[in-house]
Formats: sequence, C-alpha cells, structure tokens
Amino acid sequence: MSDNLAERARNWISEDPDPDSRKELQQLLDALPATEAELADRFSGPLTFGTAGLRGPLRAGPNGMNLAVVRQAAAGLCAWLSRHEPGELLLIGYDARRGSHEFAKETARVATGLGLRAALLPRPLPTPVLAYAVRRLSAVAGVMVTASHNPPQDNGYKVYLGERLGGALGAGAQIVPPVDTEIEAAIRAVGPLSQVPLGSDGEVLGESIVEQYVAAAAGVVSSDEPKELVVAYTPLHGVGGAVLRAAFEQAGFDAPAVVAAQAEPDGAFPTVAFPNPEEPGAMDLVFALARDRGADIAIANDPDADRCAVAVPVPNGNGNGNGNGNGRNGNGWRMLRGDEVGVLLADHLMRSGRGGTYATTIVSSSMLKAMAAKRGLGYNETLTGFKWIARAAEDLGYGYEEALGYCVAPDLVRDKDGITAALLVAELAAGLKAELRTLPDRLDELAAEFGLHTTDQLSVRVDDLAEIEQMMAHLRAKLPASLLDEPVLSTEDLLDREGPQRSDVVILRTDSARVVVRPSGTEPKLKAYLEVVEPVVDGDVAAGRERAAATVRALRTEVAAALGIWSVSP
Repeated sequence: MSDNLAERARNWISEDPDPDSRKELQQLLDALPATEAELADRFSGPLTFGTAGLRGPLRAGPNGMNLAVVRQAAAGLCAWLSRHEPGELLLIGYDARRGSHEFAKETARVATGLGLRAALLPRPLPTPVLAYAVRRLSAVAGVMVTASHNPPQDNGYKVYLGERLGGALGAGAQIVPPVDTEIEAAIRAVGPLSQVPLGSDGEVLGESIVEQYVAAAAGVVSSDEPKELVVAYTPLHGVGGAVLRAAFEQAGFDAPAVVAAQAEPDGAFPTVAFPNPEEPGAMDLVFALARDRGADIAIANDPDADRCAVAVPVPNGNGNGNGNGNGRNGNGWRMLRGDEVGVLLADHLMRSGRGGTYATTIVSSSMLKAMAAKRGLGYNETLTGFKWIARAAEDLGYGYEEALGYCVAPDLVRDKDGITAALLVAELAAGLKAELRTLPDRLDELAAEFGLHTTDQLSVRVDDLAEIEQMMAHLRAKLPASLLDEPVLSTEDLLDREGPQRSDVVILRTDSARVVVRPSGTEPKLKAYLEVVEPVVDGDVAAGRERAAATVRALRTEVAAALGIWSVSP
C-alpha cells in the first residue's frame, strides 16, 4: 500500500468538518490493507465541477458528496461570484435526499462568510422553483442541492446564474462553459477548509415564493379550456407532490389521485430500484392507481420534479413493455416517449398561437424541425442538456429534450419544469377528451401529417467508465458504411469541433435513419439514440407503426454490433 495514500487520507480527516465523515475514513484507515481499494477510489481524484455542477455518491473523501466537498465547492463558487458581483443575493434550494438540507445550510454559511447575501428556499422543493426564484428575485445565482433521478446513494449540486452574469439568454439557466471551468479553477484554489470563513445561516424565504411559483405555473393553461380529467400521479418519493397538486387545483383541475406509497418525500426511495420514470418498474404503482381510478392519463415527476412522464391507456396490452397488467376498461398502460410528449406539447402551443423559436437537442426526434418548418416558426437544435436549450434563442417559445424534459414557459422557468409540463399535458388531454379523442389519437394525426418519426434508445449501464471509452473507440475505429441496407450518408464526430460545442458524440445519418451515440452526462451509461422516419401510406398509421417498430429493432441490433456489444436486451 502507498504511504502517500494513507497520508492523504489523514490530511483530509484533519480538515473534514463532519465528525461522521472523519469516523468513516478513519475506519477505512484502521482496516488497511483490506480496505486499500476502497480508500484509493475515494482519493482517486476530486469530483469534477462541470456544467451539471457536482454529482456523486454520498461518502467521505474528495471523490464523494460530503460536507467537506460542499464547503470547498461553495467557497470556490462564492469567491468567483464575489469577484464579479460582490454582496449580491445567492439563492439556495434543496430536495429531500440524504444530506441535501445540510449541504444547503453549509453553502449559505460559506456565502455569508464571503460577503454575499444568502437565502434558502423555505423547505425541500422542486428544482423549477429554484430556477423560477432566481429570475423572480433577481438573484446573482442559485444553487440547487439535488441528484435529480440518480440512485438514492447519490447527491449533487447544480448552479444557475441570474441575468447579470448569465445574460438575457441565460437568466435563471444552468451554467455553461467557460463558466464551469472558471468555477472549477476557483474551487481548486480554495485553501485549507479550516480557513474558509463561515458566516450566518442566511435568510430562509417564506412560503410566498412558492405561492408565486404556483400561481405563475397555473397561468400556463387557459381558464377557458376544458378541465374535466381524471389524473393518476406519483412524485416518486420526491418533492413535487404538494406543489403539483396546488398548481392543478389553482388551474381549475380536480386534484390528481396520488400513489399513497410514493406521496411523501423519502430520500431512500423504498418502492423503486431507480427513482427515474424511464427505468423499468418505476411507473408500476401509478399504473395500478390509474387502473383503479379509471384515469384518463397517468403522470409522474422525477424526485426533483424537473421532468415529467406521461402514460396513456391503450388496448391489447401496454404497447411497449413499460407497464404491467390491465388498465381502464381492460386496457393496458403505455408510457409515452419523451419525443412523443415533446411534439404533442409543441403542437398544442403552436395551435394555441405561441410564436418564437422551438428548440430541441441533437438526440431528440427530428419531427419538431419538420413541424416548425411547415408552420413557419423558428427552430434550433442544440447539444444535449437544458443549459443549451435555454440559450437556443432570444425568442425561445418552447424547448424539450427526449429525456422527459420540457420548458413550456421560458419566461417563468428557463429550464425543464415537470410541474408546468404536467399542467399543459392535462390541458391538452382534457381538450381532446371533450372532443372524444385522446393523446394517442393526436399522435396518429401528427404522424399522418408529418410521417412517423419513431425513436428508441440503446442504453448500456457500466460499472467501469473505461468500458464507455472502449465502446466509443470501437465505434470510431470501425464506423459502419451502411445501416438498414442504406449507405451512411454522413458521419459527424463532435470531438472535431472547437470550443464549447466540442463533445464526445458521434452522429450517423442515412436516408431514413439517424443514430446519435454519446456517454451520459449524469449516469454511468453509454446511450445510442435511434430514429427512423417512416411515411404513412394511404392513411394507415397502424401499419406504418408496425413497419417502423420492426425497422428500429433492426437498427438497435446493428448499432449494438457497431459498439462491440453482441447481445442486447429488447
């Protein structure tokens, strides 16, 4: 064992402000050499502060989320802020994960110690409330302590900038390069943690900021539209439940029926393997509730309520394997893909008269581009992530990404917002219900007009991040010349770009298909985003869907082979 490793651990312990973390590391030191691998992992390097801020497992040491790492990150962030806007207001929000409140309070103490004003949101609240409050209160920046939909052992730290530092496009949006690298450098320049000045706990905002957000969110729907709708809902043990229910009632809807076992915030997420609506099984309880209540739609937020999942009853099973059992009147339930909800909301806003630029990402469906072009609206396509969508255009009217993120009111929240998205989905569904139609009916109508843009995803979770590098290297070394018996017409490697648009992404296009391969920015996954475009012949959407489904399955197999994966689950 390296004496240097043990020395670094002892030095860290001497500076760590948390007695529980000190004890945790000391136990690892006392158990050496059996614990050498674990200790080495914790000291393999610091958590990197990137455009998603910090995110990692809750554990002691520099390569984990803990009070020492948060103090250092807060000190670097606040030093950077003070150089630009001394004495201004830093807003701090937090969710209900383990450690979130403590990390938020530590950030406030560091901020006031370095001469900033600090204010905490009144309780664990959704990320969109923090993003809204940054704009509403003209804060210089905001910090949200959350790991979103990551597993329960994780926590994280996201940073938003106000208008003075973020500019008109980035007011209340997540940071982008080069700000992230500047803050990272400031964090690394922080000296001994014992010398970081700590001030007061800062102010705790009253409930009025939540009430203002709820009123603004409820205002995204029209008071004149139908409101008769039965909704089953789950916050997945997160912090969205009370805020969403209040917004629904203020907007004129009946309160949704809520999954009792998942209604209250619980950072252990006891009923799900992963608290992400996209993961298998995560929606099972809300599907059961929807069947029991005869719901028209089912909605789920992820734990910090910035994402929104929507499910619909469908005949003859669940449609895509995401759900079990029978639904309303013997039907199954199908979770709509993010791209399906994305184009439904875009279409609803377009038909309601919303102008401006409609934006999405390189991994989302190309259908939004076709819709905007035909309807004479602006369109922009960005790198993955809402930090880019938020800055897509000065006149941003709407933005979405396929990972269940929707920005339906950019002037309120310049970020994805699962509460306002749920409200707008409910308005659309209620309007269709009044016409004896459904969300799937509207999807069929859009398919007949614009063609079937069928998307799928090949997602490979790894234990060792080196496996992702190996798969990307395999792809780049042996780029396929054809896919689906069509020649690959273009290959774009975004590592060849310069500046902030440079990214570890490979894009392949044929005449009727597109493949985008990239590592996940928040989870240990490699993701391949697949799209095939199938025309609707003689108005037969069902036959077109069958052809498209078969085609995208074949594309999955070919892409897996191109990545060096020889066995993929359906």
